[in-house]
Amino acid sequence: MPSATAPSTTPRITARRQATRDRVLEAASEVFAERGFHGATVEDICERAGFTRGAFYSNFSSKDDLVVELSRRHSEALVDRIRRASKREHASADEVLRDVFAALADDSRERWLVLTTEFTLHAIRDAAARRAWAAQQRRVRDELVSVVDEAVSRQGLTLPIPTDLFVRAAISLAQGSMTQRLVEPRSLTVGELERTVLPILLGVDA
Repeated sequence: MPSATAPSTTPRITARRQATRDRVLEAASEVFAERGFHGATVEDICERAGFTRGAFYSNFSSKDDLVVELSRRHSEALVDRIRRASKREHASADEVLRDVFAALADDSRERWLVLTTEFTLHAIRDAAARRAWAAQQRRVRDELVSVVDEAVSRQGLTLPIPTDLFVRAAISLAQGSMTQRLVEPRSLTVGELERTVLPILLGVDA
């Protein structure tokens, strides 16, 4: 006699609970932008969201949990935008790159960089936060590796380095360029380093 199928252990999130999570995340994004990761408190976020601490802790375990979830959503949106750019029908490699550069140069990413830089420093000092942050970064890279592999294959290109290293280099370049612009606003134009270096790695003109 065949055994019964075990029920799924994944909890189902109701529409009401999802709405609560979304509002807390929206409030956290606003408060983090205003006060920074360390300056923001759970109480600040609850007040902005209009919920109690109980509602917060029934959905998120900590501020760390909020940042990781915000990163997941932010990264999914960015990867999706890059994926759609890479799949443009009849687009040349340089046209795809221009669309990718536009995605990377989105002004909202500067505010996000400030938060993630703060959180990265926190994660370096906190083992649990470091493990969660590293896992999230790996998920993003894996998604981007898949996008890049599909794109270079579609364009008939061959990367001179492993795709994972290319993705790490592209992320480091984009983040480093943005950091330099925030510290020295007139030192670089938006996307200047990316437009200069990434096409060289890809072997195309942009």
